Amino acid sequence: MATVYERVKNIVVDKLGVDAGDVEESSSFVEDLNADSLDLVEMIMAFEEEFSTDEQPIEISDEDAGNIATLQAAVDYLKQQGVED
Repeated sequence: MATVYERVKNIVVDKLGVDAGDVEESSSFVEDLNADSLDLVEMIMAFEEEFSTDEQPIEISDEDAGNIATLQAAVDYLKQQGVED
């Protein structure tokens, strides 16, 4: 099974239509990958869908979503919610 990082990266590549080689841990969704507000909302929804289970639903609040600006921040947030590799 893919790691949390790999799964997040796949979502970012899919939702933003960027090349996987352009996505790094420190990549800013807005500044480096040119995401707009709609892209960010779609990514957050995709993270919730990808990482939620029946036992452990993931719901990212608007406030928390505003603090997820990089790929590493997304991985860290999901791990804090109990998602494991």
